[in-house]
Amino acid sequence: MTPDRLLPTRRAAALAVGAVLTADGLLHVFWSTGRTWPAGDAATLSYAVLGIDAPFTPPVVLPLAAVLFGGAALVTARARLGRAHRAGRLLQAGTLAVAGGTALRGLAGIGWAAGLRTGLDAEAGDTFPLLNWTLYTPLCLLLAAAALRVAAREETPARAR
Repeated sequence: MTPDRLLPTRRAAALAVGAVLTADGLLHVFWSTGRTWPAGDAATLSYAVLGIDAPFTPPVVLPLAAVLFGGAALVTARARLGRAHRAGRLLQAGTLAVAGGTALRGLAGIGWAAGLRTGLDAEAGDTFPLLNWTLYTPLCLLLAAAALRVAAREETPARAR
């Protein structure tokens, strides 16, 4: 089996990235209503999600939701339309931005898991480190790889023999 056969298709990778970013965007919209699920209050939610005490108010979370929805749309459109489309360069740049952003978050997560506490509140407790290591970091690294797969050069179809 060739290495290419082990990779997900461009569309499957785009579907995965789009689904995760859209779900995360919907969570941010939900949080903008003042709800704190799955936490009991805003401080607990903030510490679990970010490792710091930050507001989960509409002016903070709605722009993040917009970025997440935009990233999902760009990656999905890149997979569906390709580089040759008239907006291909924009879609390619957006897909690479999603790959870079999720890779950066994944690398930060590795640093935090390795013991760096830069940017984290000491009062955050054990929830953020556990979620960071088991969910946030692996998911971000997988999203980065999937977005890079979407951004990869289209394969040239083999000529019929």
